[in-house]
Amino acid sequence: VQLQASGGGLVQTGDSLRLSCAASGVTFSRCTVGWFRQAPGKERNFVAGITRSGSNTDYSESVKGRFTVSRDNDKKMVYLQMNGVQPEDTAVYYCACKRTIITAPIARERDEYEFWGQGTQVTVSS
Repeated sequence: VQLQASGGGLVQTGDSLRLSCAASGVTFSRCTVGWFRQAPGKERNFVAGITRSGSNTDYSESVKGRFTVSRDNDKKMVYLQMNGVQPEDTAVYYCACKRTIITAPIARERDEYEFWGQGTQVTVSS
């Protein structure tokens, strides 16, 4: 599976932004997809995740209620809708795939993800 994240940019506090993750490869339908972010000098942390079918999602506390993850398996796309962005949301955002069985929970540990996109920069100005 190959992944490519896009949609980042420079936005102002309170704005909305939608990130996209385009996947290729026949096993995308087996992917739980996670969004992670890494701010300068900090670790890469879990932001949101979505199961293979899209029926279940998970969010970090810092983005819950503001961000929404979704996917379109026919298009092999995963999205992260970011509303009400804050300066602390500034980071490079990555999408990642963990091949799972249907009933697997969404993993939050980055080491559990096998395939990664190259990242897209989101900068929120105050």
